[in-house]
This record gives sequence, structure tokens and C-alpha cells, in this order.
Amino acid sequence: MAETIAQFAAPGGLIDRTPVLVAGAGRAVVLSGDGRVERLDADAAAARLAEAVHLLCNAPAVGRRLGLSPGQALDVLELFAFVRPARFCLPTPVGLARTLSLDDPGADLDAQAHAVRAAARALMAELAEPGFDCRAGAADVAMMMARGGWPWGAPVLGALGETGGGRAGLAVWSVLPEWEEGAPPPRPGDDPVAGVEALDRLAALLGDGAEPRETQRDYARTAATVFTPRRSEQAPNLALAEAGTGTGKTLGYIAPASLWAERNEGTVWLSTYTKNLQRQLDQELDRLYPDRRDKAAHAVIRKGRENYLCLLNLEETANAVLARGNEPVAARDKVLVGLVMRWARFTRDGDMIGGDFPSWLGAHFGPGRIAGLTDRRGECLYAACSHYRKCFIERVTRRARRARLVVGNHALVMAQAVRRAGDPDAPRRLVFDEGHHLFDAADSAFSGHLSGLEGADLRRWVRGREGRSTSRTRGLSARIAELVGADAEAGPLLTEVIAAAGVLPGEGWLTRVANAQPQGPYERFLTHARAQVMARAPEARSGFSLEATLNTPIEGLVDAAADLSVALDDLAKPLAALANRLIRLLDEEAETLDTPARGRLDAAARSLQQRRETVVAWQQMLEAVGGTTPAAFVDWVAVERAGGRERDVGLHRHWVDPSQPFAEAVLEPAHGVLITSATLRDGAAEDDDWRSAEVRTGAAHMVLPGERLSVASPFDYGEQARVFVVTDVNKRSLAQVAGAYRALIEAAGGGALGLFTAIQRLRAVYDQIAAGLEDAGLPLYAQHVDPMDPGTLVDIFRAEARASLFGTDALRDGVDVPGASLKLLIFDRVPWPRPTILHQARKAAFGRRTYDDLLVRLRLRQAFGRLIRARTDRGVFVLLDNQAPSRLMAGLPHGAEVNRVGLAEAVAGVRDFLAR
Repeated sequence: MAETIAQFAAPGGLIDRTPVLVAGAGRAVVLSGDGRVERLDADAAAARLAEAVHLLCNAPAVGRRLGLSPGQALDVLELFAFVRPARFCLPTPVGLARTLSLDDPGADLDAQAHAVRAAARALMAELAEPGFDCRAGAADVAMMMARGGWPWGAPVLGALGETGGGRAGLAVWSVLPEWEEGAPPPRPGDDPVAGVEALDRLAALLGDGAEPRETQRDYARTAATVFTPRRSEQAPNLALAEAGTGTGKTLGYIAPASLWAERNEGTVWLSTYTKNLQRQLDQELDRLYPDRRDKAAHAVIRKGRENYLCLLNLEETANAVLARGNEPVAARDKVLVGLVMRWARFTRDGDMIGGDFPSWLGAHFGPGRIAGLTDRRGECLYAACSHYRKCFIERVTRRARRARLVVGNHALVMAQAVRRAGDPDAPRRLVFDEGHHLFDAADSAFSGHLSGLEGADLRRWVRGREGRSTSRTRGLSARIAELVGADAEAGPLLTEVIAAAGVLPGEGWLTRVANAQPQGPYERFLTHARAQVMARAPEARSGFSLEATLNTPIEGLVDAAADLSVALDDLAKPLAALANRLIRLLDEEAETLDTPARGRLDAAARSLQQRRETVVAWQQMLEAVGGTTPAAFVDWVAVERAGGRERDVGLHRHWVDPSQPFAEAVLEPAHGVLITSATLRDGAAEDDDWRSAEVRTGAAHMVLPGERLSVASPFDYGEQARVFVVTDVNKRSLAQVAGAYRALIEAAGGGALGLFTAIQRLRAVYDQIAAGLEDAGLPLYAQHVDPMDPGTLVDIFRAEARASLFGTDALRDGVDVPGASLKLLIFDRVPWPRPTILHQARKAAFGRRTYDDLLVRLRLRQAFGRLIRARTDRGVFVLLDNQAPSRLMAGLPHGAEVNRVGLAEAVAGVRDFLAR
């Protein structure tokens, strides 16, 4: 193999003679080696692709459009990921061309085919340059990938002029810098930030010549009130600030937050709900810290451990893949491992989920394989890990402790508040942007799930790999046995915990439960829970997830719950005892334990306590089966399905009002909290009515009311926007809905975001209109159709001005697309909330019809806010639902006049308004 690769010195020959295939919606273009262009339908293109290797851009997307798996192909995206690791590129021919400074092919498939070949040539030329700045380790990694059958392997080695083949280039962990431990940061001071000081900092951030905005100044003054000393215990300085789109709220809170952090040598956490806003905050912090070194020292993007590459997982995966030889699965895994090794050497911070790792690789290799390289199950060995001093997670954690500003997310802040309850060094100054999502984030963070997947995860955490499993999971014994094995009390307790975990679901549990052949009390309970769901849920044989109440349990369910509770008690007790023993060891052996050992024991004790609390919560949930659920909660059983297949079965418990535990765990211990959004309140309420905002943010549970501010958007919506409710399209007829979408998108010239209330409706409409729009030079992308994550699809939509994007209603929160790329927003129908058991309980608690109306108004208002992002933007909002009540449109911003018209009038209105 090495000789063959060494002799391959002309990669350009392969690129020039290999045909290029670019797929559109229902058609494709093939560019031959001699420059001939063939235009084929999808079936003919699929047959051609199955016959020979082609040059492609984004093989999974091509395969999805042609209805097949491309098999072996020369995917230029994989070549890009190798040549330019940790660099951004949109996974399309247009994206490649723009990133490599080639001619932009636009929407023309012929031009895109030429661009794909040109991109491959450019990347190979870059590899061959003597000053190629990513050469380190490249040859060794390329040889490993080539031996695994990577079709780019030979030409890459030819371009590099090296054969590689050693192990040094594979051990990327050996060349990463070590982090350094420092003294604990001092307790922050408590000097206040005055409103006038916040305005001075804001002016400095905006720079000379910036347009003065009084609403932004009002906002900054209000934000400054949370950066003053707390007045009493469990009563933070709290401010609710609603700032219309275009106010400039981001800099409005960065100004006082950064000033307080500098003055008091403390940390302020800036929390978001979406990755998009995290990226936006990262960019805005460039104004505060224009020097990259200053920014690295004082500002940190912080996510949960499951987002970061685990170097030990990478090493173990690489060793396992190399040991399996060149079998087909192992060969493809070599390609994945090679690309991850290339990225790990050059990444900014090791963030694989939303960082500089190319997210589109998840579709190439499967998101599960990518996630398997992160620390997603709490199995970290901490100081016992050979890569501990180079660990990305440990590095970013230490940076966050010393940073002035930490950009986090709502889920992480809530999880840390629970884990660090009572910790005097926990962050006490918080800004929650996208505050309208706090209710949903708290709902997820403070819920309980006694399910097959949750139980199986806990079993793996305790026992590690079992039987014939090829999992790399490390059990509790592997993590702490060497620390406690000699202890007369801890050693037996560890053995007892491992034995008691046998009650939890083992490998194959889902099949056994579905076939009513359970093993043990946990699986017996799941079998009865599933039977309850199948007996009570309508359309039980559909492909959708199902749920049922616990009312009048079926025969055997109550007894199964009681038996499982007893069995779980046998697990909870040794978990608690082992955690307590580890805590005592920290005290008893204080003089002999080194720092790494102390850290491992402390982390293990905390993890054991958390798992024990989970088990106790499960027992409390089981007590309500056949009994009474506490009034603050809602319980139900469910069968979760994905793609028509069952994936989980379990018992679920949620708070009716999740803002209550959020207030207790997060708000009460804090000293200052700003909760902000463009849509905190119900837009139909009176100007001084903050009740809905207080309920959904936890402010209603606070002792002191705090500050309230609402500033309107500076945009002239009467001039910049139009709103149409279409009255003559039958929303139940997908043919009519599809025709309406096509006509509206063509009238706008693309730039449309189509939001759907159901995935099936989205796919049906896409299938009917995508090809026709593409023929008109209006490419259409779609969530749940194109094999790319939502963030990547939004990036493509933003970059291609004539493109349109379909997604479900939830996609709206990740869309920040100013300018002509988004000028039309279409809802397929009113986005009423799904009538789940949980929703029905909240509806009863919060106002029945008024609660439904509130949620719909907030959704419509949030979606409308995506449309106009700057004073120069113009946009049209369309709702294809003739039954939409007028009261739902009352939440739209002032000046946005609602027009009820027929489709023809709406199409003409879109064309005329956007043509001005």
C-alpha cells in the first residue's frame, strides 16, 4: 500500500478524469472528465452514481436527493475537512466556492459542477504548497485513512509528497498544550455600577459616530440595577427587561456586566437558549476585547461536558479501529477518526457541538458516532486519565473560573445551580437573554424520567461494558477502584453498588419489553407501563409517540411499581453509603491524598450523590402509581418513537409550574439577575401588565418585585412590514398549501422561511414544489429532509439570498438572518400547542383558552421578530389559516397591520411590496 501511495504523485489527474455529479431536487448534472455536461433525472443519476466513483459535494445530501446511499465517492467536503481543519465552510458547492475564493456558481447546477472540480483542485494545490500551515501530522493521518479505503488518501499523500505511516502523527493528544492550575480566584467584591457609568461604557463600546438610541440607553440603565449589592437574603436584584428587536440589548447588558466584572474581579454569566445567540455574543465581545489575547483571557464560551471532545475516547476509538483492520465498518471509522484527529490538533477549544467542528460531518458518519467521542455519560476519570492535563473540558472549566464574562446556556446554568447548591463560589450575577425560553428550559432541567434509556444509562455508568458489548463505557470500578480498593468499608460498598445495578435494564431491554418478556423488576414495570399506553392511547399502532395517564392502572402495573421501588431501594442505599464514605476519606486521609486523588474522590462522591438522588426521585414517582400525584406535578407513561420505531418506554414527571424550582435553585441564591427578551410579555396585554412574564420567568415567586422595563423596537413596522392572513386556502389540503407556498416564494424571489406545525406536512409540501422552484433558480432547503443539522441549514439560508428554508415551528429561534436572505415568513397554519397530558394540566392551571392564546401569540410574535432585523429590512408575514382568530394577531408589534385577503391578493401584495 505504501509503495502505491508513494508512486501517486499527480492528484490532479484523478480530479480531472473523475466525473462530477451535482444533485438538485429531482434532477442532477454530471460533468465528465472532458468537460461535457449531462442533465439527468433522479433515477438516471442514481444509476450512474451506483456504477462509478464520482466527485461530489456532501455525499449524504446528494444521496438523499437521489434516494440512495452514494457508497464510495470522492466527497470534496471530506477533503476540505482534512486540508482546512477547524475552518468554517458551508457544505454546498456555493459554500465551497466562496470559502476558497472561487467564482460563485449561484443556483446553476452546471456552474456548481465546475465549482466542485475547481474546489478539489484548489485544495490539492494548497496541500502541495511548501508553506502549508496544517502540515503537522497530516501524512500519518492520511496514510491511516488511505489504508481504510479513503479514496482521497492516495492523492492527498501524493500532494503532500510524503508516505506517512507512523503513529506519531496519530497521537494528537501528545502535542496539545497542557493547562496550568492556578490559585483559586478571590471572592468578588460588591461595588455597584451606576447607571451613568453603564452609559459611559456603552458609548465606548459603540464607538465614535454611533447613532444615539435613547431606548438602548434606558435599557443599559435598567440593566445596571442588577449590578448593585443585594438588599436581603433570597431576594436578588431582579430586572425584567423587554426590548424590541433592534434596541441593541446585547451591548446594553454587556456594558454594565463587563464593568462590574472588572471592578469586582468577579464573573458574570451571560446565558442564552440557542447556539446562534451564543455565536452572536461571541462576536459582540470583540468590541469589548478587540485584542484576541485579551478576549481569550477574559471571555469564555462555556457548554456542558457532553459538547467537548474527550481525548481518551478518541484514543480508545482509534486503537479499536486500528485493531479491527480494514473490515468495511472499521474502514469508514478510520476516516472519521482521521478527520477528528486533524481537527483536534487545530481546534480553538475542542467544542464538537456548535464549535469549530464541522457539524455536517454528523450526517457523513452518524451523529451517534460523533457524540460517542464526547464525555456524554459522566464517565470521566478526571486526574486518573492520561490526558487530564491536556483535557479540553478541564481547560475551559478553569478558564471560566477566572473569566470576567462567561457565555453559557440556560440548561447548563440550571444544572450547575443544582449541582453547586450552597457553593459560595458559584456565580451570583446572571444575565438570561432569550428569557422567554426560561420556562421551557426549566421544564426540561427539573423533570424526572424513569425510562428504559435512563435506566440503561445508569447501569452503564455503574457497570461499564458488559457481555459481548463493544462499548467503550468505563464503569464505576474502572474510575475509582484503585482509590478505594484497600479501604475496608468503601471496597465492599463498591461491590454492593455494582451488584445492585443489575436491577437496571440490560442490553436488549427494548426488544424484551416490546415482546412482553421482561427480565427483572425494572423491565417488568416498563412492560406494564407500555401495556397501559397501548391500551389507552388512540391510534396506538401509528408511527408517533404515545402517552397515557396513570388513571385506573391496568392489572399488574401497581404491583410492578411497588416491586421496582423495593429493588431501587437496594441500589439507593449503597450509593448513598459509598458517597458518604468517599467524603469521609477526604477528611481522614487529608494528609496523604495528593491533589489529583482528592479531585477524583470529590468528583466521584458528587456523582454518586447525584445518581442516588435520581434513584430516590424514581421511587417517589413510583409511589404515585395507583396513588396520588402531588399537586405540583404531572405524571404520565409514554412510548417514545422516532422514525416510526420505538426507542423508549417510561414514566415521566414534570412540574406544572417549572419556574418554581427555577426560582428556588437559580434566582434566590443569586445577587443580581437580568432576564431579557424581545418577547417577555403577552403582546396583547396592557402596557403595565407583566403577569405572564412574571409567571414564565419565575419572578412571580420572588419576595421583591424588581425592576420592569419595556422599550419598543425602533423599526417602523407600518413601513417595513406587511401581514397577510390568507382566507381562501384550505389548510387541510396539502396540494392547496403547497401551491400557496410555491406562488408566494416565487413572488418574493426566494428568501422565504416556511414554518410548519408537523413534519409530515413539511415533507409533503417540499416534495411537491422543490423541483419547480429550483427550475426557477430558487433553491429550497428543508429541515427533516436535507441531512444537515438546523444550524447548518440556517447558515446556508443566510448565505444564499435566493434560497428558501422549510422547518418546524421550533426552527424560528435559531434564525438570525438580516437583509434580503429573509424577506418572507410563511406559517402553514396557526401553531396551536399540542394537547399533551402535560399541556392540558398547565392549561387548567394557567387559564385554559387564555393560556393557549398566550402561547400562540408568543410564537407568532417571536417568528415575526425574525423578519425585520435592521432599519433597511423589508418583509412579509403570511399565515395560511382562514380560521385564525383576530385575537391571536394582537400580539404583533405596533404598526403591523393585519390584512385578511385571498391568495391571489397576497401574492400580488408580496410581489409589489418587496419590489419597492
